[in-house]
Amino acid sequence: MPQTVVFDLDGTLVDTAPNLVEALNSVFAREQLPPVAYDQGRTMIGGGARRMIESGLRVAGRAVAPADLDRMFADFIAYYSAHIADRSRPFPGLEAALDRLAQDGCRFAICTNKLERLSRLLLDTLGLAARFEAVCGQDTFGIQKPNPDILIRTIAAAGGSPDRAVMVGDSGTDIATARAAGIPVIAVDFGYTDRPVAEFGPDRVIGHFRDLPEAVRALAAVRI
Repeated sequence: MPQTVVFDLDGTLVDTAPNLVEALNSVFAREQLPPVAYDQGRTMIGGGARRMIESGLRVAGRAVAPADLDRMFADFIAYYSAHIADRSRPFPGLEAALDRLAQDGCRFAICTNKLERLSRLLLDTLGLAARFEAVCGQDTFGIQKPNPDILIRTIAAAGGSPDRAVMVGDSGTDIATARAAGIPVIAVDFGYTDRPVAEFGPDRVIGHFRDLPEAVRALAAVRI
């Protein structure tokens, strides 16, 4: 069975922070709240839009009623959907790394806490969608990372097996998810975590996608 390489999306495959922080600040402007600084906003990414809004509200020292949070979430999704790839781009070397791994017989999937339809819209807009056998978000199965079931079910949706899989992510959440699922994990060090990603204990850390194929091969060899 081919190796299945499962990627996180935001901060791992695609640098989406410019559009996500912009969407957050668009909502905050409507609510007459101060904007979130870009460097701080980057670290709020990874738990989905609602959690990003909640993190921004904590920074602003504001608490809102559930109905207000629902309205802000809807406004965020509407703005982000309309501007989803205005400034978001794949990280350098991604497509060349996917080409090399595909030559090795790997298949690819995405396991993200982003909504599935937004994930697919982003990938379609960037011309990446056809590369992935499965794209699973927080609403695909009604669960999200760090629950390991979302990763296991993503692998199955891609036609893979957990004993022939590796996770690639940028955060402690990604690493915890992979660990709980019993799957090796590679971390990229250019993502959105506010701590050095090596502190979370991944099996490998890479600083550029040129290093991904060798890292995948090394972890696959250990499992044989």
